[in-house]
Amino acid sequence: MPLQNRVTPFGAIERDPARGLLMGNRGGRLHDAATRTLTRRRWASHHWIICRTAFRGRRRPVMAARSYTELFFLDEVTALAAGHRLCYECQRHRAQHFAAAFAAGLGTDAMRADVIDRQLHGERRACGHQSPTLSVEELMDLPNGVMVADGADSFAFRDGRLLPWTHSGYRAPVTPAQFAGRSLTQLTPASTVNAMRQGFAPRFHPSAACVHPSAACVHPSAAS
Repeated sequence: MPLQNRVTPFGAIERDPARGLLMGNRGGRLHDAATRTLTRRRWASHHWIICRTAFRGRRRPVMAARSYTELFFLDEVTALAAGHRLCYECQRHRAQHFAAAFAAGLGTDAMRADVIDRQLHGERRACGHQSPTLSVEELMDLPNGVMVADGADSFAFRDGRLLPWTHSGYRAPVTPAQFAGRSLTQLTPASTVNAMRQGFAPRFHPSAACVHPSAACVHPSAAS
């Protein structure tokens, strides 16, 4: 059975065979090492990180004793929507780019990782933050990579269309017009959206490249 360590755009942690492209953590251990199952808590600190799955040949057992809980994300778009930010060790240059855009979005010149984390912690849906709602007209003004939800369904906005999200990849795109007259929930934290407006472009899973409206467009990913 897959471990319960796959993160959704809502910030929930679920079981699913698809591992995704990235890993990360929430500042410490959320699991019982003896059973390799989650405890009741969903974060250990306000430091929620996005890491590469391969870095300098390091290998680590998942959900080991005296270890943080390894979490997995479909892609950077998903991880950012859940309220994580990029790691300064395994993706330093990209993390610095994100930090600069994040600071610019808040109208300041520089911002340390701890300050970014505290800002995000007050905006994370998984921590109880009330997410804003958007009309279709407001949706069309969003930068690429922002994630929204219609009930339990989540979507990534890209080039004027919405890509339905799954743990395995994005499904065939739909047009925002089908949500006319309804409100969508913005999942990506507001400060991260501002960073995207300042030029930070989040990376999508390869399945997002699918453009055929009738295709299932799911890119296979490894399970662990």
